[in-house]
Amino acid sequence: MSTKDTAKRSDYSYYQPVQTRWSDNDLYGHVNNVIYYSYFDTVVNNYLIEVGGFDIRADPVIGIAVETHCTFVKAVAYPDRLEAGLSVGHLGNSSVRYEVGIFLEGDDEASASGYFAHVFVERASSKPVLIPAPLRSALAKIQLVAPAGGGDG
Repeated sequence: MSTKDTAKRSDYSYYQPVQTRWSDNDLYGHVNNVIYYSYFDTVVNNYLIEVGGFDIRADPVIGIAVETHCTFVKAVAYPDRLEAGLSVGHLGNSSVRYEVGIFLEGDDEASASGYFAHVFVERASSKPVLIPAPLRSALAKIQLVAPAGGGDG
């Protein structure tokens, strides 16, 4: 990935600190690739809980991860302090695509970036439903681009 394609801090609207853990490192001495998806999942769900008021144990509607992607740019390792940046790239009727960047504390260029997509479903039936108003409002606050026309996506 060239420098011009590397995600920057300005690409994200919300930030959360992430402390690497000893167990995040792999045999090669850096954070293992699968751990980045854990960081993605954590920043997304913390945002839904803290800003959207989502109750992970009791809400009748839940978000199911349907797609993830990560591009690795430079290695990080325990005990690095990281920051996860979050924005919404697409907000549909029942789905959302989060854009996520993982930054070494204070760096302007992401060490890794990617996306994480949720489809919101009824907890009991797993059938897609409209994103609940409080969550939609929270997601709209960090949306990068105004939604274009109808369609769900």
